[in-house]
Amino acid sequence: MNVAIASDHAGYALKAHLVTFLTQQGFSVQDLGVANDTEPADYPDVALAVGQAIRSGQAERGILICGSGVGACIAANKQVGIYAAICHDTYSAAQGVTHDNMNVLCLGGRIVGVTLAETLCLAFLNARFDDQTERYARRFHKVIAIEKSTSS
Repeated sequence: MNVAIASDHAGYALKAHLVTFLTQQGFSVQDLGVANDTEPADYPDVALAVGQAIRSGQAERGILICGSGVGACIAANKQVGIYAAICHDTYSAAQGVTHDNMNVLCLGGRIVGVTLAETLCLAFLNARFDDQTERYARRFHKVIAIEKSTSS
């Protein structure tokens, strides 16, 4: 699976760790920035980069990390076709994909440690949307309808 990952300066250390970890797990990882934690970086910029990678087909899923995960999540969800959520527990990281077709995992670099982040990423990346269950498919189509009705 191709995975796009990016962070602002506050999420850099966790992102750098996850790039190595996910590569070792056999994922094809695109590191879309930032390059260090010393220069301030804005989470909307990296959220846009991850969203564009998914929307263009360069990546199947994305991982965004900022200080809390909140800003990156808000920015990511402004893009059509991006379904991002903050998950700091493994149930939500997997269920968000299985039930809701989440394609971007947002993490708080100042909230979760590396071991939990590894577990969350694996739960997210190994889950698949269950479009054969009618209620999940129906609900996701309603989300798409909302997206279409509010985009300009």
